[in-house]
This record gives sequence, C-alpha cells and structure tokens, in this order.
Amino acid sequence: MSDPARETDVEAKARRGRNIALALGLVLFVILVFVVTLVRLGANVANRPF
Repeated sequence: MSDPARETDVEAKARRGRNIALALGLVLFVILVFVVTLVRLGANVANRPF
C-alpha cells in the first residue's frame, strides 16, 4: 500500500475519485435494494387480512 504522507497530488486525486465512486456505488446499491423491497412487499401489505 502507498503511504498517504508521501503520495503526489495526482495520486491523492485519483484515490479520492475512487473513494467517491465506491461510495456512490454503495449508495445506489442500497437504494436499489430498498426500492425492490418496497415493490415486492407493497402489494402484500395492502392485501393483509385482519
């Protein structure tokens, strides 16, 4: 692994870009799982017997 104290500006910018892309991908995945869950459960919640 590289030492963050000795990396160049280009390396720091590249690392920051990868971190942002990874965070964005993770957020999109969580949103996708949430939406799929709502769609699959939505009809069942409306037809629940009491």
